[in-house]
Amino acid sequence: MDALRSAIQPITHNLPAPVRDLGVSIIGESCYQALLLDVDVENTECIKYAISKGLGIGIIAASSIVKVPQIVKLVNSKSAEGVSFLSYLLETSAYLITLAYNVRNGFPFSTFGETALILGQNIIISVLVLKYSGRASMAAVLVAVLAAGLATLFAENVLDMKTLSYLQAGAGVLGVASKLPQIVAIQQQGGTGQLSAFA
Repeated sequence: MDALRSAIQPITHNLPAPVRDLGVSIIGESCYQALLLDVDVENTECIKYAISKGLGIGIIAASSIVKVPQIVKLVNSKSAEGVSFLSYLLETSAYLITLAYNVRNGFPFSTFGETALILGQNIIISVLVLKYSGRASMAAVLVAVLAAGLATLFAENVLDMKTLSYLQAGAGVLGVASKLPQIVAIQQQGGTGQLSAFA
């Protein structure tokens, strides 16, 4: 263990300030000290915490591109055949509620960041589905309605936490229900059309 520590410490003790600051902001001063500076691999609490944070960041990173194949497929084909707008609308609504709930509760971004990123991608997909379905004017209406919903969900003087908690409880059901219109669309059209394999 001492050999590992003596090999790693010269590196960890000389990290540039921005890298050190990033590490401290992710795992905290005490765990940064224990894991990176002291190289204490027996500090199970800090190891668990660092793994948890790492997984959260990994999930956020993966979610930043999870819907990109669907966006690319829609743009390349210029067709929304087989993609259910209602499905994306319901899923987007569920993510919007979940995002507001997490932000208003002050939870760390690493615990809900994927929600924000997937929400943004869902909005893009919804707009593309409307555009390629010949309803481009409805895209502006959709964005306006979503913006109004976002403002309402984030406004503490408009929507109290108790009501938002009830909405959050229903968001899971809404998310699951969002898959049904897509299943119906696939069944009715006899194929997946422009639906991405990842979707």
